[in-house]
Amino acid sequence: MTDPADRPPQRDDFARSQESVRQQRERMAPSAPRRLPPDAAELARRRLLLRWAKWVLPATALLLLSSIAVWPEVDRLINANKAALKDLSRVKIESGNLIGATYRGVDEHNRPFMVTADSAHQANPERMDLTDPVADILSQGGSWLLVRSEKGVYMQHAQILDLTGEVTLYRDDGLMMRSPVADVDIRTGIIASNAWVRAEGPFGVLDAKGYLVSQHEGIAQFRGPGRLILNDDRGSHPADGKAS
Repeated sequence: MTDPADRPPQRDDFARSQESVRQQRERMAPSAPRRLPPDAAELARRRLLLRWAKWVLPATALLLLSSIAVWPEVDRLINANKAALKDLSRVKIESGNLIGATYRGVDEHNRPFMVTADSAHQANPERMDLTDPVADILSQGGSWLLVRSEKGVYMQHAQILDLTGEVTLYRDDGLMMRSPVADVDIRTGIIASNAWVRAEGPFGVLDAKGYLVSQHEGIAQFRGPGRLILNDDRGSHPADGKAS
């Protein structure tokens, strides 16, 4: 009789061995929770999320594209607000006076101007009394003019500045004029005075009884009698003359 140990392995023995190994692996493996199928409430919630995603995601993408398109304008507004806040930080109110006053606007030619003063007192809704006022004016041709004095009155709506006390006018072409009083029509770019004036520039020196400067027209007129000393580019002595 043949010993079972000497018998060659059969197919049933191999199958039983595989089954034994599988059972052993199942016993050693951690038990995983069984996943339950979603109920009706869960399905409804998932459908709602999908419906929201169909609208929210395209809307978010459109918002991002729009923000990229309008960002330059937003950046400009932010910088403008920073500049305004910087100006406000320098403004103080003491005893009813505005310290560090600044007025900005455009004239009838749409050119910007600025009027500043060390202090301003509002006498009425139209009139501002200024201390050490300075007016910066830009002409139609792009030239620049500055007028300053010790005191001034600014009529806000009319854009007229009346200056008194050591009025000094500078122009970027080298012209400088001094007079005791001057009236500045900022809207039209005209500066005028009926008091004496001394003008100095590349042309020479002029003393007159009054003057009118039109910044936008680029002309300067002086009222005589006066005295004119011209610069001689050829090196000769300057000549005296009369201004009319």
